[in-house]
Amino acid sequence: MMAKILVAYFSATGVTEKVAKELAKTENADLYQICPEVPYSAADLDWTNKESRSTVEMQDLNCRPAICRQVPNMDQYEVVFVGFPIWWGREPSVVDTFLTSYDFKAKCIIPFCTSGGSEMGNTAQRISELTGAKVDKGKRLGGAVSEEDLKLWTARLGL
Repeated sequence: MMAKILVAYFSATGVTEKVAKELAKTENADLYQICPEVPYSAADLDWTNKESRSTVEMQDLNCRPAICRQVPNMDQYEVVFVGFPIWWGREPSVVDTFLTSYDFKAKCIIPFCTSGGSEMGNTAQRISELTGAKVDKGKRLGGAVSEEDLKLWTARLGL
């Protein structure tokens, strides 16, 4: 029997959403969007402004912005892909809210990020520390990833 898979993602501009939808299709997985209770505006996302919402959130490692809804029946999933843009060298704080909202100890988390150039850094280690789960090192994906590239990556994961 195949593992029940969830692709959970946060997307600020639509790039991560596109990749997450393609990944869910490729893996025949359920899809869940991590939505902040208060959506991010363009001004909130201005990383050059030291007082923008995203900058303030990312400076506080304990920041947990509220999210809109929960995953129904999270217990059914064995593998959870978690996708996000890389902000300040790590996952956005709203993703941390998702990761600390469930018990992931018996699950495998596979992070993926979208970025024009930033690598994942210590993201997998940080996610492991937040969740206590087995966390794959993950993968940085560009915005224009093909179905074939996703299949090659996930085949190596041995799901």
